[in-house]
Amino acid sequence: MSERPSDSFHPLLRHHLVNTLGWPGLRPLQELAAAPILAGEHALIIAPTAGGKTEAAVLPAISRLLSENWEGTSILYLCPLKALLNNLHGRLETYFGMVGYEVGLWHGDVSPSDRKKIETNKPACLLTTPESLEVMMISSRRELRELLVNVRMVVIDEIHAFAGDDRGLHLLAVVERVQRLAGREFQRIGLSATVGNPETLIDWLAGHCQGTRRVVSVAAASVEADVCVDYVASLENAAHVISRLHEGEKRLVFCDSRRRVEELAVMLRERGISTFVSHSSLSAGQRREAEAAFSSDSNCVIVATSTLELGIDVGDLDRVIQIDAPGTVASFLQRIGRTGRRPGSSRNCLFLATSDNALLHATALVSLWEKGYVEPIVAPHDPYHLFVQQLLALALQTGGIRADGWRDWLGRFPAFANLPAEDVASLIQYLIDSEILFSDGVLLSIGDEGEKRFGRRHFLELVSVFTSPPLFDVVHGNNSIGMVDWLTVAVEEGKERRPLILSGRAWDIHDIDFSGRKVFVTPSTAKGRARWYGQGQGLSFEMARGIRDILLSDENSPRWSNRCKIQVGILRDDYRSKGVESSCCVVDQAENHVVWWNFAGRFLNEAFASVLESNAGTNARFDDFCLRVPYETDVSLVSSTIRRVLAEPDALQHLPISKQWLDGLKFSDCLPERFASMAARGRVRVDEEVLSKIQI
Repeated sequence: MSERPSDSFHPLLRHHLVNTLGWPGLRPLQELAAAPILAGEHALIIAPTAGGKTEAAVLPAISRLLSENWEGTSILYLCPLKALLNNLHGRLETYFGMVGYEVGLWHGDVSPSDRKKIETNKPACLLTTPESLEVMMISSRRELRELLVNVRMVVIDEIHAFAGDDRGLHLLAVVERVQRLAGREFQRIGLSATVGNPETLIDWLAGHCQGTRRVVSVAAASVEADVCVDYVASLENAAHVISRLHEGEKRLVFCDSRRRVEELAVMLRERGISTFVSHSSLSAGQRREAEAAFSSDSNCVIVATSTLELGIDVGDLDRVIQIDAPGTVASFLQRIGRTGRRPGSSRNCLFLATSDNALLHATALVSLWEKGYVEPIVAPHDPYHLFVQQLLALALQTGGIRADGWRDWLGRFPAFANLPAEDVASLIQYLIDSEILFSDGVLLSIGDEGEKRFGRRHFLELVSVFTSPPLFDVVHGNNSIGMVDWLTVAVEEGKERRPLILSGRAWDIHDIDFSGRKVFVTPSTAKGRARWYGQGQGLSFEMARGIRDILLSDENSPRWSNRCKIQVGILRDDYRSKGVESSCCVVDQAENHVVWWNFAGRFLNEAFASVLESNAGTNARFDDFCLRVPYETDVSLVSSTIRRVLAEPDALQHLPISKQWLDGLKFSDCLPERFASMAARGRVRVDEEVLSKIQI
């Protein structure tokens, strides 16, 4: 019999796998991952939700811990969500505890006494978030940094949730600094659901590190899964369908906004359905109660945003229901992966589209999934705003740093190493001139303006890499229910303030402490409202083109319900009558407009509209599918203007960046306009190949 990689595990670990856990063997993924991790290779482990990725990383890590006698806190386990860390803590305590080691949990909700125990005991594995790790690095207490000097391995769970945005670069930058602190290069292990470009992702993770890197994967969810797209026309109708379907089963319903989660939960409770709620604005206590109750109930619904997409255990699910559609195929794979875990059960997802556009989005997404498409994960480039954040963090961490001292900590980090030296020098001088940094001729430290905004008293602003509106804590009695933003509590003069909806219930507002940002409430029987600040990013080019393919096809998918087929047929006739089959501008007589149906997605059409306004003096309306210009517009001028931009070398760099993209850029007010625009453009998921497909 051939030897399995797990046969090389430390004898004590092998003993407990059999005798304590009662495992006859490991899953195929876990065997595949064992060899490269034991050999010290950087690895990206890819499998569907519930595929055993955590054990695939942790078990060989424990074996190395035992075999190589690692001391102190030697393994960092990083997650994007505190809830996911909480969920993993008990499981990892079992694995490490059975061989005599401890696991520590460290994030913003952990008590000071528990943190003190971690400092004293120095657990072998520390579960934390990148933001909490940053807080430890910039703390005035050296003991926290000393906790990290023995780290030898970092495991990044749900890495796909990090890698495509600013938070991923922030994570890698902090890991670089911990690596410098420890004086050694870490082994880097990433855990991910299916992604479209795994080789690129492992290179992003390992960066400049030496040593072999390997992708370990098993097949994604089969297209044989039970997937159906239905058209229900409204959220209220969706609530009616959910209340009537699959009685006696446990159903997880995804909505892609907190407002919709709250509204649907209220509607389901009005229909007598045992309903629980989970989203990021609920207090940790409220989320834990809901998830625990849902886990133990067998006939209920939990309505959630993507907070329950990332592997948090809510027990065995019978059904996943999606209101409208998630933004990406990758997100859909995460969600459908929550089902089919029991022997004999299958993965399933029911889409309930509440509008025409949502129906087109859902049908296009399912079609892309059937073709095997998964979005590639592309890290942002030109991250000047994050360079500023890290420079400020290093100034706090070190108490003062040379102008080029950041290179000692982050000089090998590709995202920063590739920034032109003259740009970096210019940016640092700008920060000095703006008094965000202070230079005494030798060292850089936090300046007066930087202290006011990001000094130790305000360091949480420095740790967060995302912008967010002012939040108010909603309090009932002595208990926090969750957080809402100012839109929820604002009221126009002379109008009565309506109750708010939170945790699936209506609450009367009795008092607001604006300085302390607290809202005091009591239960209400009246109809309430839920509002949070937020702007959608619109559809990607690929998704918009997928919708175009649906509209121009005559085929109906067997995954579509009868209502879906009827409504798609109506939409096909409607769009074709408007000229979507044409690749050039067509006249919409009903609206007295000329329409360019390009199905280019929101970002490009917004950029094209800006180009037409600035270069041709034309006011264009836009959406994901088209641009509309007034009937009297010189169409040849529109065409020539767009063609000229598309023909430019590096055409993407000439497209304007909207205020929305700039507003979403943390630390943009610390940057000259040129650098802010470059950083914002670096987060756009469009490339020159996409531009080559645009026709006019």
